[in-house]
Amino acid sequence: MNIINWFEIPVSDLTRAAAFYEQAMQISLRHEKMEGAEMAVFPHEETATGGALVKFDHFSPSAEGCIIYLHTPNLKTTLERIATAGGECVFGPLVLPKGIGTIALFTDSEGNRIGLHQPEA
Repeated sequence: MNIINWFEIPVSDLTRAAAFYEQAMQISLRHEKMEGAEMAVFPHEETATGGALVKFDHFSPSAEGCIIYLHTPNLKTTLERIATAGGECVFGPLVLPKGIGTIALFTDSEGNRIGLHQPEA
């Protein structure tokens, strides 16, 4: 069982945020609308944990609160793309003990604090 089944990253400008994540993470997002919410869904297998960027009246981007970690096979390269896309590394990279891997935190185009995790090779 995976305790996390979905995540949402609040955004103010969905077009800007989607462009940021597509450039930084080298992915394509799927755009959807649901009951007053606009979403850009991250690629994922149907049985795996998924998530989306969400523009909704009751959501506000924030550098406070929970942190989600996105997988990256190359932390250094991803941080370079984040800077090019208009984000900023705010912590790390930090090599974790016991072979856990390396992490860093960045702020995205909307002001959210998001983590990156590169597993140990």
